[in-house]
Amino acid sequence: MTDLPEDTDAARIARLEEHVAHQAVTIEELSDQLAEQWRVVEQVRTKLDRLTERFLLLEEGAGEAPAITRPPHY
Repeated sequence: MTDLPEDTDAARIARLEEHVAHQAVTIEELSDQLAEQWRVVEQVRTKLDRLTERFLLLEEGAGEAPAITRPPHY
């Protein structure tokens, strides 16, 4: 096994630190996007619940469907 010169080790460590810093920024950005998407999902869920309630109320108020009969020209 050969020993690496110190400047190569220092450069490698600097690259690794830079890589970790970029990953930390990426993780933070993804976390923010996930939180925003969760807020959107909650808004959509709330709207869907309201629309479902309205639909059920309209369906209850509609009464029975008219009987299916043949038109007079048959």
